[in-house]
Amino acid sequence: MGRFRKIAAEEGNEAAIDISPLMDCVFILLIFFIVTTTFVEETGVEVDKPQAASSVQLEKTSILLALTKKGEVVYGGREIGFSGVRPLVKRILQKEEVPVIIQADQEVNSGLLVRLIDETKLAGAAKVSLATRKSQD
Repeated sequence: MGRFRKIAAEEGNEAAIDISPLMDCVFILLIFFIVTTTFVEETGVEVDKPQAASSVQLEKTSILLALTKKGEVVYGGREIGFSGVRPLVKRILQKEEVPVIIQADQEVNSGLLVRLIDETKLAGAAKVSLATRKSQD
């Protein structure tokens, strides 16, 4: 019975669980979810949208334009004007067919809104929608 000997544990040594591989896995998963998450793009401008009784959720991949009370067209936090809408929409639609969503202030002139819709349609946008806030009824 010389092959199997009991080794007495020293009193000062305690068995510890190594959690460093677990921490590595947690950080890798965290990085994976941060990288793969799609973010909804905001216009960068506060727009007072009109209310609507029927509404649908905002699509994650879309061209989001804002039309402010002053008549400014904003994309990605920058004022691009009506002249910048058509080239912008054409460039984005060349990569991927995505809808255009317009956030127009409720006090904006309807003629400006129609002009913005026309610019997006002339750029080749097949689907143009207006963003509203849900009615509180």
